[in-house]
Amino acid sequence: MVQAPARPLTLDAFLALPETKPASEFIDGKMIAKPMPQGKHSTIQRDLTMAVEMALKPERIGRAFPELRCSFGGRSVVPDISVFISQHIPRNADGTIANQFTTSPDWVIEILSPAQSQTKVTKNILYCLKHGTQLGWLIDPDEQTIFIHSLECPLRVFDMESQDESKPLPVPRFANSVTLTTKSIMNWLLD
Repeated sequence: MVQAPARPLTLDAFLALPETKPASEFIDGKMIAKPMPQGKHSTIQRDLTMAVEMALKPERIGRAFPELRCSFGGRSVVPDISVFISQHIPRNADGTIANQFTTSPDWVIEILSPAQSQTKVTKNILYCLKHGTQLGWLIDPDEQTIFIHSLECPLRVFDMESQDESKPLPVPRFANSVTLTTKSIMNWLLD
């Protein structure tokens, strides 16, 4: 018996599926499960979300969203932290934040998990940059390194083994009030 090939999954069909835990992403027509966050990942994600929120929210500059589904350009990704300037946050008619985000974040932050492919995560960051994201961070807690991606500059690397550990990390222009260093982020793992 010959079976007809399965129809490729579409973004709309993917978005109609029940959410998975941990979240799944839709990339190049495939559903890909994200790894379950572990201790280092969760610690940095929590503390970094709070640090960005404390700098941006009071002045209504923007917001940081952990594990937010963003569907745009034929993909649906769930960055570890998505930062949106206030004007780009979708709203309902009553002014509340909408559930569906259909644009790329203004700043995307990924935190590498132990068994996660750095290449796949980097590809997601680059995809976001091609669709309007201003800056992408990839934090590798095990290597104590932060990779900064943007379309304007070549890849920049900040780590604990160089003179850069106490240098302020590059942030998007709208987030100039966020002043973090590689050392301050990695020190969260000691608290």
